Amino acid sequence: MQNGAHILPIRVYYEDTDFSARVYHASYLRFMERGRTELLRAVEVAQSDLHADMGGLAFVVRKMTIDFRGAALMDDVLTIVTRPKEMRGASMTLAQEVRRGDDVLVSAEVTVAAVRGGRAVRIPDELRAALTPLGD
Repeated sequence: MQNGAHILPIRVYYEDTDFSARVYHASYLRFMERGRTELLRAVEVAQSDLHADMGGLAFVVRKMTIDFRGAALMDDVLTIVTRPKEMRGASMTLAQEVRRGDDVLVSAEVTVAAVRGGRAVRIPDELRAALTPLGD
C-alpha cells in the first residue's frame, strides 16, 4: 500500500498479448481484477472468506469506464494501482490505473456491487471500515 492505494506489479507474458505482441485489451481487465482482489487481501479480506462466511456474499462489476491511452508490450513490467474512491450502501467505486513506469497506459473507474443470491446487499461494516480510510 502506498498513499492509500494498493500497488500490484505484473509482468506481461505471451499469453497476455495479441498477434502484434501488444497486450490484448481484455488482458487489462484481468490485470485490474487482480488489483481489486489484492486490495481486499491487503486489508485482510479474502473474497473466498466473504463468500464462505457471509452466506455467499460476492462482488460483481456493475459498471466500468476505461480509457486506453497506450499499449504495453510483452515482457513489460506493469504496475496496477487500485484506490477506493467512493463507498455507498451496496457498492463501491474504485479508481484503477495500469502503469509502465510513470506512464499511465490504462485508467478505469470501476463500480462493484455486493450481492448475495443475485440481489444487492449492504457492504459489510468491517470491510467498509477497512476501505474507507484508504479513500480519504
